[in-house]
Amino acid sequence: MAITDIPILSMLRTRLQWAQERQRVLAENVANADTPRYRARDLAPLKFEAPGGDAPATVSSVALATTEPGHMNGFGLSPPRFRTESKGNYEVRPAGNAVNLEDEMMKVAANQMDYQAATAVYTRSLNLIKTALGKK
Repeated sequence: MAITDIPILSMLRTRLQWAQERQRVLAENVANADTPRYRARDLAPLKFEAPGGDAPATVSSVALATTEPGHMNGFGLSPPRFRTESKGNYEVRPAGNAVNLEDEMMKVAANQMDYQAATAVYTRSLNLIKTALGKK
């Protein structure tokens, strides 16, 4: 049995990839805090009910991104690995921007704690496997 076939490790890897992608989306929100008509986005929460439903079969290290609707898609443009959500915000500035920096920074801090917790569990799981194999 390959180590990648262990369900807890694959779930933790998916969780870590999700947290990494969420950090990117939240960083975009903070970076566009002064952009007119920009709406904050967030990732949909992970659900592990369907095995392998959220985990992609292959991982691409580089992906092209279109930032404006008028941009042309490049070759090999992969679909997003995780679904993003745009929730209705209550604060909208006169320029139409709806990014609340305080909310975004709280999400960043919570995401960082989730990522650290997942890495701790992943490390402990690997240490348990090493102990079971008789290695330190």
